[in-house]
Amino acid sequence: MSTAVYKGFNKEEMEFHFNPRTAAPDYERWAMEREEASLRVRRTLKSWLNVPYGNSPRQVLDIFPAEKPGAPVLVYIHGGYWRGGGKDHNCHFVEVFVKAGATVALVEYDLCPSVTVTEIVRQARSAIAWVYRNISNHNGDPSKLYICGLSAGGHLVVMALAHDWEKEGLPRDLIKGATAISGVYDLDAVLHIDVNEEIRLTPESARENSPFLHPPLPRAPFTIVIGGAEPRGWKQQSEDLFKLCKERGVECEYLEIPDAHHYALSSLLADPASPLTRAILKQMNLLPLSVL
Repeated sequence: MSTAVYKGFNKEEMEFHFNPRTAAPDYERWAMEREEASLRVRRTLKSWLNVPYGNSPRQVLDIFPAEKPGAPVLVYIHGGYWRGGGKDHNCHFVEVFVKAGATVALVEYDLCPSVTVTEIVRQARSAIAWVYRNISNHNGDPSKLYICGLSAGGHLVVMALAHDWEKEGLPRDLIKGATAISGVYDLDAVLHIDVNEEIRLTPESARENSPFLHPPLPRAPFTIVIGGAEPRGWKQQSEDLFKLCKERGVECEYLEIPDAHHYALSSLLADPASPLTRAILKQMNLLPLSVL
């Protein structure tokens, strides 16, 4: 039997439990469908594309405005294990939220190994601050700001919830609600899988960016979402984070989507009838009372 390297898992098991591409080998099909849908959205919806919030070429936002001013705002942070992905291929769900009455801003950020995870956390927070200060120019109400992210984006959501916004001269409750979907929260586990050759986490940077050492502050409702078909090790991260949030007084819900794996969850965002989409719309007060 192979030697256990982390929490009783051997190296091969670590790749299965903590690398979604290994656990869901059909991920390319899901990615292609998402990209095709995203291209349609970018062609057809009113938008402001590649709006800078920082200095590097990837520190940009795509903004899809609501039809009317004063709309709730959803800031979405894409995944890709901090070393891949982008906003252009992850806006497939936007039309559902714009039709429901939201302004949507998609965040792009620099990637490992060109930058560190610490820098990516800083960029995500910077993007959220930019949206708060500027989204009224795009029919959004900054006092109704919500955030959502998947995979590495889920991690960045948690790190935003742990941030002291008052240090930047912003309201302590800047974020009114958050959803983290199939997030990567156990950064110590990442030290033991192949993707870390690109991510380049160290034990020190893993601690610096650990949601378990820097958990959400109890200021906003928080929904943790996981797929029922995901590996036990991956699901355990969300279960442990939920438990920690409850212990710290965070208003937190845990939503498991039956039979869904990591990549199916992303597609479900574009389905207005899915429990995932409905949970986010409900948090944003965008579901009609008749369907609550």
